[in-house]
Order: sequence, then structure tokens, then C-alpha cells
Amino acid sequence: MFPLQRGRRLRTNESIRSLVRETTLSPSDFMFPMFIAEGDNYKVEIPSMPGIFRRSIDLTVEEVKELFDLGIRAVNLYVKVDESLKDNTGKEAWNPDGLMQKAIKAIKAACPEIIVMPDVALDPYSIYGHDGIIENGDVANDATNEALVKMAVSHAQAGADFVAPSDMMDGRVLRLRQGLDAAGFHNVGIMSYSAKYASAFYGPFRDALDSAPREADVVVPKDKKTYQMDYANRIEAIKEALWDVEEGADMVMVKPGIAYLDIVREVKNAVNVPVTVYHVSGEYAMIKAAAERGWLDNDKIMMEQLMCIKRAGASLISTYFAKEAAILLKK
Repeated sequence: MFPLQRGRRLRTNESIRSLVRETTLSPSDFMFPMFIAEGDNYKVEIPSMPGIFRRSIDLTVEEVKELFDLGIRAVNLYVKVDESLKDNTGKEAWNPDGLMQKAIKAIKAACPEIIVMPDVALDPYSIYGHDGIIENGDVANDATNEALVKMAVSHAQAGADFVAPSDMMDGRVLRLRQGLDAAGFHNVGIMSYSAKYASAFYGPFRDALDSAPREADVVVPKDKKTYQMDYANRIEAIKEALWDVEEGADMVMVKPGIAYLDIVREVKNAVNVPVTVYHVSGEYAMIKAAAERGWLDNDKIMMEQLMCIKRAGASLISTYFAKEAAILLKK
């Protein structure tokens, strides 16, 4: 006890603080979410996400090479699908010549060692903006799972290392594992969005992909609360993560990040697989907006939040700050 024990001795200067630091960050802790669009030499900034772009495949490949040189070892892919290709079946999602499939092939050809994790959900392909097939005014769970299996297998055929189901359908991890194995892709992993909450923090992301629920000429759910989780719940997140591990998930994800660090720790304590945390678009946008106004220091807040996510139990952080943080860490 004081005065024999003085906590400040271990905080005297940066050298001693670095010696006793419990949590550290490196570029290999990050995965970079990337938005892909049709075209050539196409790059357009997303207004609600300063510094984040929709890119054509050729520019995406160049960006991936830069990320790999910085030490980032994984990318999470999303596609902006042309309106003419959207319907209620999502069939464009498993087109072997689709935008996602072409992007996976191009990235793996140019940078074979980077881990490619394409998103598996139907909302970018849906005329209704939902993560599944609409039947009788609701998202049809089992029919959607059948579509997701086709989608995941097409990603594996294109060269994906992992598939990342973000749809929150019941039983989809088991169906994906069975489908991948039946197609001979035993070594393609599954990173499941296990505890994905129905959150308002996703707004800028939905702007990026035009994937928000829409008004329609048929009855459709007005939001995604029948499949994404209620943010009031904690025990449910543990249950969902454990179910996904039992069904064959190699990694589980908690989404969003900073506002859900209690869930990250609970899930980390409950499962025996790596836990990924998605530091989502709204969390990114808030920091950028405050920094632009001079209210916060972008770099300091960025690193503090990423460190807190890691400290809470994340093995991998999917973050729009990945490149910025990697550059800062390299310095």
C-alpha cells in the first residue's frame, strides 16, 4: 500500500510505459473494408465517409498492394451493384462473371498473400434493400440461406480465403459450411457476423452501397430488426456466437465496435475462436466530422479507439482507419 506502492513509477516516461504496456497494435491487427464499383480508373469519395472511396477493380488492386506493403493482411469486400441487376432473388450475387467475383480474382492474382473476405448478404443485390429474399412480407430465412450458399461457393471458386456472412439468418453458418465442403472448399473459412446489432451507426455504409431498406410495391419490413439483434441485449450475443461456432464458424464478429465493447469482452470470454470487431462507418464518420471542426484530434482518437477495441478482446479489427493507422504505426 501507499507509500510503498506507487502506480506512477510505471508511468514516469514513454520508455517505461512502453515496457509495461498490456496491449499493442500492429498493422496485421487490421482488416480494411473496401467498396468496389464498375468501370475503369473510377474513384469517387463517399460524402459521409471522408477519405473512403468507391473504386473500380483496377484501382482497388492498386490500393490492395499498398495496404499489403503497409503490413495489412486482410480486406473485406463490398460491391456497389447496378440497379438493373437487382431483383428479389439475388441471383447476380452468384454470377461467376459478377463484380464481386471479378474483384476477388483480380486481387488474388495481383497480391496472392492477402486474405480476401467478401461479404455474403443479399442486400446489395436486392430491389428491397434487405439481406434476404422477401416472401409474404418478411425475409424468408431458409430460402435466403440457399441463395447465400450459392453466393459463398461462387466466392470460393473465384479465390476467396474466407466468406463473411453478414445477413444474420438463422442456421446460415451450418448451411455455408456444408455447401463449401460439398463443393470441395474445405479450407475456405467462415468469418461470421455473429453479434450484428440493428444499429443506427450503419448509415454511411448504406449510403456507400445504396443498401438501406426501401419502399416497395409489396409489403416489406421497414427495417432490419427481424434479423439483426436488439441493441438492448447482451446474453443473446453470446448465444449467437456460440451457435455459430458450433455450426462451423472459424471466426466470429461483433458489430458495431466502440459502443459494444462490453459485448466484445463477453463474446471473447465465451468462445474459443478469434473475435473480429467491426469499427463501423458511423463511428468513423463521427471522428472525421469532429476532427474537421477541430473538436477532436483525428490521429489520437483513432489510435485510442483502436487500442480500446483490441484491449476488449479483438483478434482482428475491421476498420476504415486501417490504412491511416498502419501509416502512423510505421512512423
